[in-house]
Amino acid sequence: MTNITNQTRRDFIKTSAVAGGGLALGFYLPGSVSNVQAAEAAMPNSWVRITPDNTVTILVARSEMGQGVATSMPLLVAEELEVDFTKVKIEFAPPGEVYINSLLGGQLTGGSTSVRDAWEKLRKAGASARLMLVAAAAAQWGVPAAQCSASMGVITGPGGKKLTYGQVAAAAATQEVPKDVPLKPVSQFKLVGKATQKRVDTPAKVRGDSMFGIDTRLPGMLYAAVAMSPVIGGKVASYDDTRAKAMPGVRAVVQYSRGVAVVADSYWQAKKAKDLLEVEWDGGANAGLSMGKLWAGLRTASKQPGAVFRESGDADGALAGATKTITSTYQLPFLSHSPMEPQNTTAHVTADKALIITPTQFQQLIPHVVGGATGLKPEQVEVRTTYLGGGFGRRVEVDYAIDAAEISKLAGNVPVKMIWSREDDMTHDSYRPAGLFTLTAGLDANNKPVAVRFHSTSPSISARLFPSIVKDGIDPFAVEGIDNFPYAVPNLKFTYQMHDTGVTVGYWRAVSHNLNAVALECFVDELAHAAGKDPLQYRLDNVSLGQEKHKWSGLSAGVAVGQRMKVVLEQVRQKSGWDTPLPKGRGRGVAVMEGYNSVIAMVVEVTASANFDVSVDRVVAVVDAGPLIHPDQALAQMQGTINFGQSACMYGEITVKNGAVEQGNFDQYRVVRMNESPKSIEVHFLPFAEGQPPGGLGEPGTAVVQPAIANAIFAATGKRLHRLPFTPEHIRSA
Repeated sequence: MTNITNQTRRDFIKTSAVAGGGLALGFYLPGSVSNVQAAEAAMPNSWVRITPDNTVTILVARSEMGQGVATSMPLLVAEELEVDFTKVKIEFAPPGEVYINSLLGGQLTGGSTSVRDAWEKLRKAGASARLMLVAAAAAQWGVPAAQCSASMGVITGPGGKKLTYGQVAAAAATQEVPKDVPLKPVSQFKLVGKATQKRVDTPAKVRGDSMFGIDTRLPGMLYAAVAMSPVIGGKVASYDDTRAKAMPGVRAVVQYSRGVAVVADSYWQAKKAKDLLEVEWDGGANAGLSMGKLWAGLRTASKQPGAVFRESGDADGALAGATKTITSTYQLPFLSHSPMEPQNTTAHVTADKALIITPTQFQQLIPHVVGGATGLKPEQVEVRTTYLGGGFGRRVEVDYAIDAAEISKLAGNVPVKMIWSREDDMTHDSYRPAGLFTLTAGLDANNKPVAVRFHSTSPSISARLFPSIVKDGIDPFAVEGIDNFPYAVPNLKFTYQMHDTGVTVGYWRAVSHNLNAVALECFVDELAHAAGKDPLQYRLDNVSLGQEKHKWSGLSAGVAVGQRMKVVLEQVRQKSGWDTPLPKGRGRGVAVMEGYNSVIAMVVEVTASANFDVSVDRVVAVVDAGPLIHPDQALAQMQGTINFGQSACMYGEITVKNGAVEQGNFDQYRVVRMNESPKSIEVHFLPFAEGQPPGGLGEPGTAVVQPAIANAIFAATGKRLHRLPFTPEHIRSA
């Protein structure tokens, strides 16, 4: 028997009747938003809508960029709601306080947080709605709710009486909201975690029916192509649009805050006319920026002491007294996001309203910045989120939405779809930071590490985008992947030196795990080699089983994480055949990392030619990520992160000359091609315990595969790599 206890909407759940007499349900977990009163002042937003015709709609408050949230998040609601998932409709949620991501503090998709944030609260939303529907049916029948049950969208009462959810939706909206809603144990799940569950968005994507931003159509819509300064941060000095205006289909040429836009009847007409613009650019402070100057600036900055973000014992004293010290500096380049779908937005700005239709990871921010750019109030800006043709952190930023809104207004308040070309996108990205990462370890007479010193020097993404979170010289996103240092070393001193290079930087898939953890796991291999130990066994021998919690990450490298690391390492040793020999020219490398509450170990096999051309032949991953909401998509996520990370470390490098990014398309910025993908990718997910929360899977694999590849190259060639990407030239000169 279930006891339903009431509590106020202020404390937990909000309900409201929707047009047509149905039920709409939204809710807050206590403390999930920083300003609950502000949230309550907003119009109630909901996760579930049920209308009298028995249509069940579940809203998705995270952006779908291929990671599967349009399936996994509705599954969590539907599991507890007890509905036929094949008949559920899915919609993307508008901006709203109820959709705050409690792990990030905004309506934001990133940090592998979507499922982790949703795991409890969306199940509670589904369970609450079910209990309210059952209570409404019980009241109609005049029986106790405990004598009724719900399944497949139908409530059954004593004597076989039945009512659909739609038939009681209006009455359910008047029910008191339940408190302390009981949730199913994982062992009773019918939808979540089932391998047979298919993605809900696949059929429409196969048919070409899915609406990505670039597919948007509005009545009377025009198209915009843009000319932006080739120099980072440059501005228009003057321009001549005579030839552009004479082209067929051109409706307007306008100067907006970042450049000059041509607005025409079709994108092709706009692009061809844009190519005829004669623009003089003011390059500004970055006009003379080059890679030599940029790296020299980073090296100079690296000599500064930096801000301490983790310290224990006396690292400097222990290093001074060590039998042997080893120091290595790793140089990692800028990387581009380069999503398959370049940046685009459709905007229609009028005197009293703006409609923004866009692929974005940060819906909540757009009304404010578009309002600021157009003179409108945030509440006058309507945002519609489309599917994203890739995001990887680039679409956390909303610069392209501002551009489109400005162009629409300047062109005469007409609907305009602005599309960046591939070259626009790659040369005006916000890049994964470059940096220098120096590690020093002191070994005792038994080659046991007694001290580790870590010092990173790189730009801060948060200092540009969210400066309020940078405290005492520490950007918390700049130290992830090393702050949770997992090895048992008594003396540690980790420091971070912030340095602005002049290149615009942004959040990139797995953020600083792809910097810090890559350097760390390469360095651990060096320590194993210096100790004459097997690299995998060396990790097992040194993984920490302490319980220290760390200031910036908030993660624990205690018993739970340490034991999880030991398990994945032992499993990957077995699954990969680590101890079997390989022929000359081939090598295996290993890496392990905890990130986003997932623990991943990988073994990579490579083949290196005499000219140091390297092929990645096999990747074996063992993953402890807790419960999998959608197992097939979890597998796809791991496979995708492996390919993405392989692209980054084997080919990825953005360079700057005279203030301009040199790479403009995939002929210059290489990504892994189909024939270069590993011939075998094996992913093994570990079983989980009841009550274990899910980990994130959209990002961490990118940071584990890179050092595993580097360590495999060393095993195959004897070349220890300290500079990425791992091109034949860099391997040869190592």
